[in-house]
Amino acid sequence: MLRSLAPVLAVLLAAGCAAAGEEGDGETGTGGTGPITFATGRDTTAYLQPLLDRWNQAHPAEKVTLLELPEAADEQRAQMVANLQARSSRYDVLGLDVVQTAEFAENGWIIPLERGLFPLDRFLPPVVDTAIHKGKLWAVPYTSNAGLLYYRADLVGKPPQTWAELRDQARRVTKNRDIGGYAGQFLAYEGLTVNFSEAVQSAGGQILSPDGTEVTLDPAKGATALAFLQQGLREGWIPKESLSYKEEESRLAFQEGRLVFARNWPHAYGPAKARLGDKLAVTRLPGLHGPGSSTLGGINLAVSAYSRHQHTAQEFIRYFTGLENERRVLTEGSFPPVWTELYDDPELIRRFPYLPVLKESILAAKARPVSANYNQLSLVIASSVAQALSDPYAESADDVAVSMKSELEEIIRTQ
Repeated sequence: MLRSLAPVLAVLLAAGCAAAGEEGDGETGTGGTGPITFATGRDTTAYLQPLLDRWNQAHPAEKVTLLELPEAADEQRAQMVANLQARSSRYDVLGLDVVQTAEFAENGWIIPLERGLFPLDRFLPPVVDTAIHKGKLWAVPYTSNAGLLYYRADLVGKPPQTWAELRDQARRVTKNRDIGGYAGQFLAYEGLTVNFSEAVQSAGGQILSPDGTEVTLDPAKGATALAFLQQGLREGWIPKESLSYKEEESRLAFQEGRLVFARNWPHAYGPAKARLGDKLAVTRLPGLHGPGSSTLGGINLAVSAYSRHQHTAQEFIRYFTGLENERRVLTEGSFPPVWTELYDDPELIRRFPYLPVLKESILAAKARPVSANYNQLSLVIASSVAQALSDPYAESADDVAVSMKSELEEIIRTQ
């Protein structure tokens, strides 16, 4: 099975920094005020710093410094875990992938927050659920996410709703033009776990129970999902170079005119629109028999248990998840906000025509399982699928699905 060295190197580097004297030996507590550090994934659209500047201008004694972690979610996790295991106070506010809330809460790395401080009833309900673990609020939703199908409106008529329609349209266009058919995020990392999970869901199945305590993967549905991707690689409408794609690579390939269809998150819309104009369109992900189901993504903001300035950190989160800032998250960063009313704003819909489709996709999306061992589960899924896609002729989809289920069950048994 494939294993990426990047997360391992990230752990070693981060641990080295902690060993160099960044351990949190000072006092922590919810009453601390002062400068804070916001650790989150790399800002690929350069929208974050202007938003932070607004806070800094109003809070000169409690300035926030942006610390950008790697782009990939599993590499971000590796650096944060190394920092927190060292009990370092370097990070104050953590930008967590929504699937990480349970793990960080279970390990005591983040503190519970007071629900009444945040207008959760005005947020999208599925998004709020990702921030709650065992009845407590451990983080605050900052951005949501659901996968969308980007497509070239000048090359495609009616957008595909099923995999068969996607395949037929991709094959037709690529036969007559020098362009790839379809790509998602197929490198062996968390993005591939997401893409495969979406395919399983869109085939009518699921990998784990909602509470993460039981493997519910039907090998037949898992094989159907995997076989669809393998078929695309064998037939050539999924280009082989997509096996090295993360979000940025697939975004660039589409907006540069090298793909007819691409699965990506909404943040890719702004740059693609600027490049392609009216040639760009988006729709829901297709499925086996009709519209498919996305994996629910997004970022939740949490306060480190080792922060020396936890009061400031919590107040910053209140500001950063407020309505006006959430509007800017959309207008300046092209990231999906968590406030329900923003998806129904006529002015925003004129500027971002995909909002109604995105809202529908988020409400129909499925969250990844709540599990303290999620990272191990994700590694098994991503490596198994990557191996099967690397040689789509040699690997049987049925065998891979059966083996994957067995490995996942072993992890669940040892929880």
